[in-house]
Amino acid sequence: MSPPANIYLIVSALALSLAIPLSAQTAPPADQSSPAPAPPAATPAPAPPPTAWKIGPVDVSGMVDGYYELGFNHPDDHESLLRGFDDKANQFELNEAALTLDYAPSPVGFHLDAGFGRAFDIMASVEKDVTPMRFLKQAFIDVKPASWKGVEVDFGKFVTFASAEVIETQNNWNYSRSLLFVWCTPDYHFGMQFKAPFGTHFNFGAQWVAGWNNIVTGATYRTIGLTGAWTVSKLTWTNTYYGGPDENTLDRGMRYLWDSVLLLTANTKTSLYLNSDYLQDTPRLVPTYRIYGLAGAAKYQLASKLAISPRLEWMNDPSGRVTGAPQKLKEATLTGTYALASRLSLWLEFREDWSNQPFFNRGSQMGNSRTQPTLLLGMVALLRPGK
Repeated sequence: MSPPANIYLIVSALALSLAIPLSAQTAPPADQSSPAPAPPAATPAPAPPPTAWKIGPVDVSGMVDGYYELGFNHPDDHESLLRGFDDKANQFELNEAALTLDYAPSPVGFHLDAGFGRAFDIMASVEKDVTPMRFLKQAFIDVKPASWKGVEVDFGKFVTFASAEVIETQNNWNYSRSLLFVWCTPDYHFGMQFKAPFGTHFNFGAQWVAGWNNIVTGATYRTIGLTGAWTVSKLTWTNTYYGGPDENTLDRGMRYLWDSVLLLTANTKTSLYLNSDYLQDTPRLVPTYRIYGLAGAAKYQLASKLAISPRLEWMNDPSGRVTGAPQKLKEATLTGTYALASRLSLWLEFREDWSNQPFFNRGSQMGNSRTQPTLLLGMVALLRPGK
């Protein structure tokens, strides 16, 4: 899509709607497939404003997310290397335009996230998906009878249990995704998942799925995912494990991931998290390789409409099998988020990535720079009722 068309899509969609107030974003919520920690008993609060339109029993909402990223290296190919969904430099880009349909299970329901944009293109490219499924971020049936006391079973395509971040920009502290999100953890799975609360402090989830980021590739459904979230007072500790064959490769070696997130909600204005990942793959035809790292971030609400979020990260890819070169990477990010209106948010972010090897592109020269600084301006609009 040409830049003028991208600009037209972004501006037109943003003009239709206004995004969430930042005061509601005190911590990165679990994604829609993660077992959210059970809150402690409290005095019932007033009913929140509606978050979706109603079409009969179905909740309908949507979002539009676009950005312009200035790459100070001015790469001729307009690529910001190692980035997640903000991988285009010195041009406007539509990151995501999505529509959500949700029918609460009683006892059977469904959830559907459909859309297009750079985020959908990147997720589909992992398995070279050219089917209509590439336009579906999630599409699953959920079963949750009242007699099961909170237990839920889903079948279909759903997002992963792992990571401190999620696909939707508005549910993160920073606009860009961490290196750990991009290179260590999956985006989605296809198969079956189970979620259940255990008491008031612990939630458990399990998945039986066709590998990672995989639907169209021939799959053996031998990947198991397990997650547990333990909450005490202001602290939540979530640990997730995945193990199974890499269904997107011919040799189908075994792959293992351990993801850990420690979240502290210090008060109504300040939150912090620490995320660690260890990924190991043992292909049949090449040597075993590993990638691991650590990321920490904070969010501080300066005012009702203004928040800042710094993030620091380190990641090691000693074999180079994942990032394309044996290297140790660091990144530092500072994000400011401002609520222009009730459903329209503005994101301004400076980020710099470092490698211990010449890796990043500068101008027409490929792989000649150890650093990659960028400045990004993004806007997110939520399409939902309310003033």
